[in-house]
Amino acid sequence: MSEPIRWGILGTGKIARAFATALQDVPDAVLAGVASRSPEKAESFAAEFHAGAAYGSYEELVAADGIDLVYVATPHPQHAGNALLALGAGKGVLCEKPFTMNRVQAEQVVARSRAKGLFLMEAMWTRFMPALAEVKRLIALGEIGSVHQVVADFGFTATFGPEHRVFNPELGGGALLDLGIYPLSIAASLLGPVVEVKAQAEMGPTGVDVQTGFTLKHEDGGMSVCSCSFQARTPGELTVSGSRGHIRMNTMFHRARSVTVALDDGSTRTIDTPYLGNGYVHEVIEAQRCWREGLIESPGMTHAETLALMGVMDEIRRQIGLVYAADR
Repeated sequence: MSEPIRWGILGTGKIARAFATALQDVPDAVLAGVASRSPEKAESFAAEFHAGAAYGSYEELVAADGIDLVYVATPHPQHAGNALLALGAGKGVLCEKPFTMNRVQAEQVVARSRAKGLFLMEAMWTRFMPALAEVKRLIALGEIGSVHQVVADFGFTATFGPEHRVFNPELGGGALLDLGIYPLSIAASLLGPVVEVKAQAEMGPTGVDVQTGFTLKHEDGGMSVCSCSFQARTPGELTVSGSRGHIRMNTMFHRARSVTVALDDGSTRTIDTPYLGNGYVHEVIEAQRCWREGLIESPGMTHAETLALMGVMDEIRRQIGLVYAADR
């Protein structure tokens, strides 16, 4: 086996824990270091996940010799700065979604990656799950005929206080950035680039969106209808429909363990699509493959697509009146 890829994690929150758990299920991955602005949190995280080192600042981790790739798991508004920091130190970067707060920031990060010839990928883990690969395979085989529509939702009841990151505008709160990126990204993955968007939202008392719905027109003529919510526990399913039938990604599309095909002849069949570990394993494998091959981006989540999707979210926010400090 090749030398293991040495990962560093910036941040110690929920998503960082999920990623560290996934690293344990990838044989050629090792958690070489974790950083937090709180040395105590870094030490505790490192002890729990057997990290090689704990750092009391992000600067220390990215400057460390024994790190190949850095996973940015900090709050949304810190993503751009942290990714630029890691790239500037010569490290490859896997940056949690939303990639940045807006397209302008995303362009800066991508430009740094390209200038330095370093790997950079948005951590849209659902793009690398077996269920999506199976849906694309079935579509390519013509199972449901010509494809014209995607319907997807993602919502849960957020019972947190107004200071929590999902409602706090200073932490990039709002349903769109936290949840809406999932149906948006997968709809574009299935139907192609977005050329037009129409959006509406319900705004909450802290000034961020608590639920948002948007319709998309795609380059090849298809349409998608997407929604996200902190107010409602939605099914979390995705259906892609064509001239001969539809395919449903079952039991929350972002971590579907099966897909069901229903055709116009009345037939249905369900195909199991199990995934490794907690699901994040697949994006780790892809990031490591790209790193080993000297690629600066993944064909499964290209820089151009990340930029395009950030632009779509900018337009949705413009339509619903959601402005962050990073936009000013």
